Amino acid sequence: MHVLYSFRRCPYAMRARLALQVSGVAYEHREVALKAKPVDMLAVSPKGTVPVLCLDSGEVLEQSLDIMYWALAQKDPDGWLPAYPQAKANADALIAANDGEFKANLDRYKYPQRFGLNDGLKHRDLGAAWLSELDVQLHKTAYLSGAHWGLSDACLAPFVRQFARTDRAWFDAQPWVHLSRWLLAFEASDAFAAVMHKHPLWVP
Repeated sequence: MHVLYSFRRCPYAMRARLALQVSGVAYEHREVALKAKPVDMLAVSPKGTVPVLCLDSGEVLEQSLDIMYWALAQKDPDGWLPAYPQAKANADALIAANDGEFKANLDRYKYPQRFGLNDGLKHRDLGAAWLSELDVQLHKTAYLSGAHWGLSDACLAPFVRQFARTDRAWFDAQPWVHLSRWLLAFEASDAFAAVMHKHPLWVP
């Protein structure tokens, strides 16, 4: 059986689990502590970050997007994958912006001390500017992927959630009606509940 090394709160691992869940791919879940990474995981993936998916073929997927694309290539019952080239280009652009500049601002907002900052307010505001753009997009279409939930939504939602949870009162006070509705729907979804099930730490 395929084996997934994961950490419950990691947004990268979360989005990988979302794709595995919707695809129906069966796998063994191994919950790890990032402060005490198991030797077995480091043996197959020395980078030491999650998620890591070890396929029963022997191949190892070490990036969340690779895991998502692989899972959805097995089965994509809800049509998450972009259906045409422009949709794929739009998804690629959103995901790149999220994983690049927004993630950098999120980290500095949430953990300013790690970056030698007194506070993360500057980076909160920089991240907020991008979230405002997402709110505008969600005014035009029900989801970031268009008419229905898809790859872009699954890739971005865990990171927007992490940003929101850093100061939920501040986030909820922002005029992001469409973004807030989208995030609340994600947090209330069966899929989110399924992938956020608490697993005991895996012991070899």
